Formats: sequence, C-alpha cells, structure tokens
Amino acid sequence: MVTMPDALPADSKVLVVIPTLNEADHIADVLRALIGGDALCARSDVVVADGGSDDGTQDIVRGLQGTFPNLRLVDNPGRLQAAAMNLFLAPDYDDIDILIRCDAHASYPPGYVSALVTSLRAQGAASVVVPMDAMNGEGCFQKGLTWIADSKLGAGGSPHRGGRQSGFVDHGHHAAFRMDVFRALGGYDARFVANEDAEYDARVIAAGHRIWLDADIRIGYFPRSTAGGLWKQYVRYGAGRAMTCRKHRIRPALRQMIPVVHVLLLALALLALPWTGVFLLWPLLYLLVILSAGAGQAVRHRSPCGLLGAPALAIMHLAWGLGFLGRIGRPVTAAP
Repeated sequence: MVTMPDALPADSKVLVVIPTLNEADHIADVLRALIGGDALCARSDVVVADGGSDDGTQDIVRGLQGTFPNLRLVDNPGRLQAAAMNLFLAPDYDDIDILIRCDAHASYPPGYVSALVTSLRAQGAASVVVPMDAMNGEGCFQKGLTWIADSKLGAGGSPHRGGRQSGFVDHGHHAAFRMDVFRALGGYDARFVANEDAEYDARVIAAGHRIWLDADIRIGYFPRSTAGGLWKQYVRYGAGRAMTCRKHRIRPALRQMIPVVHVLLLALALLALPWTGVFLLWPLLYLLVILSAGAGQAVRHRSPCGLLGAPALAIMHLAWGLGFLGRIGRPVTAAP
C-alpha cells in the first residue's frame, strides 16, 4: 500500500545543500547557475558542506558570499556525501520542508530548484530524481568517455542516465527530498562511500513512499578526465551496490550482474588457459564489441577521441565487477 505524505505547506522552507571535496574547478559555476539563475534558490538557504578541500574550494565559496548573502560554508568532518547530507538532520534544521541535493561536479539549468519544488508538490512523492546527461570534456579520454557513458553498454539502460521518460521509479539521481521522510528514515547510511542514494531509495520504497523521475528537469555531469579516476570511481560504485544488496538482501538487476559475470568469465579464461583456449572466446568477443562501440562513436562524432570509448568501457565494466565481488562477501557493518 502506497503511503501518501501530507501536503507540503504553501510556504515550504527550502534548503539547498552542495557536498564538496576538492571541487575548485566547478563550484563557482555551480553556485552562479543555481543561485543566480533561480529566484527561489536566491531566497533560500544554500549551504556548501565541505569535506576538507585543499584545492581552494573553500576560498572560492567564501569569496562568493559577498555576491550571494544566502550562501553558507560548513565543515563536513565525515568528508563523504552521505555524511554531508546527514548534517541537516540536526534539530537546527527542523523547520526545513524540502531538501535539495546538488553535486558540485555537474551543470544546472536555469530555474532548477524551482522546477524541483514544483514537481515534488505536483506528484505527491517522497523524492524527485532527475536524469543526468554526460557533458563533453576537454581531453580526448574524457570526450570518448562522455560519448559512451550514457549508451546501453555504458549505463546499462538505467532510466536516469540519459533517459527521456518521466514516471515513478525505484531509483534515480537524487535531487529533491521531502524532509519529513528524510528525517523519518534517518537520512543516508553514512557507512556508504557510494550507492548511498540507491540504498536510501530502497528504504523509501520499503516504507511505502514513491520516487518520481522527472525527465523534464535535467542536469549535465562531467565524467572523469583520467583512466585512473574512472577506475577508482567504478570500484566504489560496484562496492556500494554490493553493500546495498547485502543490507537489504536483494539481488542486483540483470544489467548490474553483467560486469560481475564478465569478471568471472575473464578469470575462468585465464585459469583454464593451460588446458584449453575455448574460454578465450569470451574476452575476444568482448573486445570486438567494445572496439566496435568505440569505432561507432568515432564515426558518429567525427573524432578519433571516440575510439577511447572502448578502453573507458573496459575500465567501467572491470572496475565495477571487481568492486562488487570484493565487497559482496563482507558484512555491511564492516568499514567501507
């Protein structure tokens, strides 16, 4: 049975939170887009919760406080995004009705906060989530990754990764929360380095609430610019999904099992190599598929950078699968 939250008050108080950790390259643009491009955001509290940046992020935020009087900077000793959002479960924020989460590594359209609040009211949902569209980077690797990231091979058909259809979903990129629901569920599980959003969504659904994916409210995100950064990111993603599966005793979706099966087949091919080469058919087939995908992007975008979509896919699949397998055997009570 679906639990419908009470109607939001007409004068709902909105809080916009931006967790940061070394986001000097993006934070100024994000703040100008959010506050400067939205009347509701300009009159709401906007808080940057910084996890100890040492690249000048905090200085940039302080410098913009003269331009945006509603902007505050707070310390996030837990460093992670989950810990940052949970800071606002404190009694000092009991008057907040709607919590907006914005990521610093993203690009926001004009009127973003206003659109989220309107959508949250209209749908009677506990949360509104939005699609993310990969944005072109400057380097060749980042361009190749951008072009391949939201494809079927890159995102597995996830509705919030380039999706175009609105509707009620089990998970999506976090944007707006009913604060009463967020409080009732205890916020994020701060043990999660990644996948804290999907884990929270699992509890939202289990509690009988609904999550609305609004495909008309879209953000851009900047993929990692290096192979090493992408590897670390996807290891965390795989480990976070494993933690969610362990905590809630759920099976991963088929699209999430594909990288796991891929890693196991690669391991089997290596182990069996002294006796038979038949299992090499899988890595050869896989190599053909990702090379074809990279070549397709190169042709489509008329750029050799598209070819780098192939190694980007290989990194995402292998790192996610290894992250999942490395974490699935450990209890959630263990340190991340």
